[in-house]
Amino acid sequence: MHRKAYVTDLDGTLLNSEQKLSAYTVRVLTEAMEQGMIISFATARGFISADSVVADISWKYPLILYNGALIYDSMTHKVITGYWLDSIISGEIIDIGREFELTPFHFLLDAADGERVLYEAPIRTGDVEFYKSRMNDVRFREVKRLECPADHRTLVITYIGRLEELAPLHQKVLDRFGSEVHIHFMKDIYIKDHYFLEFSHPDANKSQGLKLWAQHMGLATEDIVVFGDHLNDLGLFAAAGTSVAVENAHEELKAVAHRITASNNENGVAVFLAETMNKGEMTGE
Repeated sequence: MHRKAYVTDLDGTLLNSEQKLSAYTVRVLTEAMEQGMIISFATARGFISADSVVADISWKYPLILYNGALIYDSMTHKVITGYWLDSIISGEIIDIGREFELTPFHFLLDAADGERVLYEAPIRTGDVEFYKSRMNDVRFREVKRLECPADHRTLVITYIGRLEELAPLHQKVLDRFGSEVHIHFMKDIYIKDHYFLEFSHPDANKSQGLKLWAQHMGLATEDIVVFGDHLNDLGLFAAAGTSVAVENAHEELKAVAHRITASNNENGVAVFLAETMNKGEMTGE
């Protein structure tokens, strides 16, 4: 019997609209892992940010962070592997942003594998709102002028703004670097009328991240069930054997999903896993 695994997105999928886990979700996932199910998550968040919202669950298995840029061991708090954006390209993207009077949040690993987020003093609405939601996050370091430190590795360069502000920057970076960077450009689910424009290594996406995770776990991707809600989960869905969209998911994601479960506010992931346990379809471990 093949080992099966279950990998879920967090925001909009496992987390409810208040960015929290319900008591039911905590109970079901905890019981499932105690019974031998392999469960993890793939998120745009880093470990510290993710841990702030899902720490009520003891995650036994490696995590897929920063939209696939980092595979992280939550038990030992060690970096396993990942994909880093070239430092020269990182610096050039920051310089291009300045041409449009935009500065990003720069997510990196330092020389000791510590998570860092470097940023200039936030002024624009989107930047302020994002920073306010992370005010107690120890990764964040304000700098006078943002640059790419030589001994750091870029995970993600994130710009936050309105569509019309970010579109010219998106086009110029795309024209300049093409396939040398991976680009996420999607509407934010928390900040009204704002978008996230993110640049990372070409393989730093949930599709490649899931494959890297599966390789580390000794699993075949066709034996992985994934859950998601937004367009950055399309790669996750394409790489896995079974894809499950929550009811509140983007219509494009629901159109390619193998299954639809209840919404994030109705514990959709936990409901699916509870049904799986009841049917005895858990894992071949």
